Amino acid sequence: MGRHRQPALRHDWKDGGVQPAITVVIVSYNSAPALEATLPALKRELRDTDEVIVVDNASQDNTVALTGELMPAAKVVETGGNLGFAAGCNRGAEQAKSPLVCFLNPDAVPQPGWRDAIGEPATRPENEQPAAWQALVASDGGQSINSAGGVLHFTGIAWAGDKTPPGNRPGFLSGACLVMDREKFLQTGGFAEDYFLYHEDVDLSLRLILEGGKLEVIPDAIVDHDYEFHKGAAKWRYLERNRWATIIRTYPASLIILSAPVLAAAELAIWLAALTGGWAKQKLLSVIDSWRRLPGWLRQREQISARRSPDITPRKFTDTMVATLDSPYLGGPARSQPVALLLKTWWRLIRALLPS
Repeated sequence: MGRHRQPALRHDWKDGGVQPAITVVIVSYNSAPALEATLPALKRELRDTDEVIVVDNASQDNTVALTGELMPAAKVVETGGNLGFAAGCNRGAEQAKSPLVCFLNPDAVPQPGWRDAIGEPATRPENEQPAAWQALVASDGGQSINSAGGVLHFTGIAWAGDKTPPGNRPGFLSGACLVMDREKFLQTGGFAEDYFLYHEDVDLSLRLILEGGKLEVIPDAIVDHDYEFHKGAAKWRYLERNRWATIIRTYPASLIILSAPVLAAAELAIWLAALTGGWAKQKLLSVIDSWRRLPGWLRQREQISARRSPDITPRKFTDTMVATLDSPYLGGPARSQPVALLLKTWWRLIRALLPS
């Protein structure tokens, strides 16, 4: 498909040394302007054995026609409605033919050398391969970093980190450019479809950690992401609802119990922020959504818990979580010194009491 030539795929690629083919799945929704930059850059990087699947969620612009013009070899899956990012990714993975699947945002432009670097983890011996990995997500034309691995607070609040964490152990992987074994992705349940948008990458990452998997950032695989945090008030509804979904679905019971006082305090603080920030209606809708979906989340929790590795104790599960709210997208009071000291103290106590 691209300028690189690749020998026929060997069946023993999991033993290391050979880069398997990759299916790049792009979920689009009125994404024509973004794809004008992304598809040509992606096409230059791909190998002849790779494939591209564009899952279109009923775009009203010329996304489908543009994809055909810019990348005739790409497969377009038209869903007939706006299924959301998570369900769109799952539909693409179900139809993928390659051993690896890469979920790429339509506005995440691969930079030169991306393909060779993003496939490198699959060349390692199987016992040294991460369960999933992400590219380094740049922004502003490569002038800054959008995500070098996600940061996850123990209250479930998550944000993009601007530097790779110590030991390259991110709290979660960014869905802007996330790669994993296709069969593993489907076996673990894929992205949680009822999330629709946001936090589905946090949820998937935590489920992989529960199963004993390692997450990794590949710094030489770079995509430039046209990122903007503020995308309307409805975003807060999804973020808050899906934060609670992730806590209920994936957190060990002991972690929820020990964190309960902080979770309650955080809930009050978020309500205050919603009231002063003009998105109280969206916060209320997230609470209504959560109560309605709670029975389903509890059933999903049982299924997820059944896949937990016996090596992942509650304390080990929290190894990559943080205690302080250092996100630039949170207000000043959340990052104040007294709040930071209180959170650190409480987190040390929680960690000490968690089963190890």
